[in-house]
Amino acid sequence: MESQDLRKAGLKVTLPRLKVLEILETSPQRHLSAEDVYKALLEMGEEIGLATVYRVLTQFEGAGLVSRLNIDGGHAVFELEDGEHHDHLFCVKCNRIIEFYDEVIEERQKAIAKANGFEMTDHSLYIYGFCNRDDCEKDR
Repeated sequence: MESQDLRKAGLKVTLPRLKVLEILETSPQRHLSAEDVYKALLEMGEEIGLATVYRVLTQFEGAGLVSRLNIDGGHAVFELEDGEHHDHLFCVKCNRIIEFYDEVIEERQKAIAKANGFEMTDHSLYIYGFCNRDDCEKDR
């Protein structure tokens, strides 16, 4: 994504928007909280406040550049919107997020909507549980 993508989304190109976008694009972690973005900006030597980060992420969400995932009773993480639908598994122990896509689940959801006289326009599936990875260390 580049500055012209911000313009296409109807957003003025500003330094905070460009820097937040840079963090989202270059982070090895795909799902970032506003606090994660803020910390990364501080590490880059950028003096952009946390309130500005929240505002920029909310603007990006409104423009369709990012998706917000609400986890942990109100805690939100953001991911760049790439146009590819996927669902999420959340480990409630270590907060790991795993993306997946399953055609059977997708078709079943469409069938359920249709059987109930409902025209589905979008959906999101979040599965919460515990991962079984050895490096899942939270609350051991």
